[in-house]
Amino acid sequence: MSYPIPLTPVPASTQRWRRAFPGEPIQARAARRFTATLLDGCPQLDEVLLAVDELVVNALRHTKSGQPGGAFTVEITRWDGTVTVAVTDEGGSSEPVATDAGDDAESGRGLRTVSLIAACWGWFGNDRSRTVTALFGAVLSEAA
Repeated sequence: MSYPIPLTPVPASTQRWRRAFPGEPIQARAARRFTATLLDGCPQLDEVLLAVDELVVNALRHTKSGQPGGAFTVEITRWDGTVTVAVTDEGGSSEPVATDAGDDAESGRGLRTVSLIAACWGWFGNDRSRTVTALFGAVLSEAA
């Protein structure tokens, strides 16, 4: 037997921003600046900026967003002490996974880092488009 997931109304205090960026490595810095400007004074700012960087770099390295003419979108949502960061890319052949890269590995730690600093993270999509989201600052409770 399944039960529907209850929908909760979005608080009136919710702020949401979205910006598209060209799929070029220099745009990771622009995405961090965009986020830092919006979240000035946010207690989790350092962690959020690290997550933005990791998610954008993953989009550029592992999806069609990093190919010539590619693009990605960053969406920041903020409400009641909670922040979510979502990066939407142009899809790729592999699924986002948090792995334990070896000590000598030069890459492979991005989503593992996000999983350690965020309250939770997840993704949805396919080989044409996907969104990876990290949530910060929320107290998560288990369903009864």
